[in-house]
Amino acid sequence: MLTKLKTAYTDTRAGDLAWALGREPLPSLATLDLELTGAHVQLRLLGASHQVLLDEAGGWCSETVACMPGSSSPLPLGVSKRLGAWEYEFAARVERLSDGSFAGRAQELLALVADHPNGLAGTFPGEPHAFTALLVQRVREQVCWRTWHAYPQERRLVATRTRVGVHTRRTAPA
Repeated sequence: MLTKLKTAYTDTRAGDLAWALGREPLPSLATLDLELTGAHVQLRLLGASHQVLLDEAGGWCSETVACMPGSSSPLPLGVSKRLGAWEYEFAARVERLSDGSFAGRAQELLALVADHPNGLAGTFPGEPHAFTALLVQRVREQVCWRTWHAYPQERRLVATRTRVGVHTRRTAPA
């Protein structure tokens, strides 16, 4: 689903994004509620940022990537945590692209997410290449999502990847 956000695009920077786990739901500009084989997932656009809420029999998880007041820690490249019965893995990458590459990549990602039944993307008025996009899917015992945050004034694209799944004890081979 592609939506035009009813807010002006403000001069944000990719370097201002921070990551948080476990925050309560924040006010959103657009949401998409999905049921994925026993898991309720809510994708939330918070302007140039996102929040994903996951509710499943094994527990509850909230991931927020946003410019958060009072947060001085940068977006981590990777996080791996145990959340009760779940394993949580997060990875982020910041790409700096040329003008032509940025515009093409932005159009490609928006097209991918806009037509996907488990996708939510929001663009800003007057800035077609400024967007936030989320895509979620169920892969066996895991719920996985990818997000993209576009900053055309810097020609930067922040991409994240998250996996949440039931913790399985690994045994050493005999």
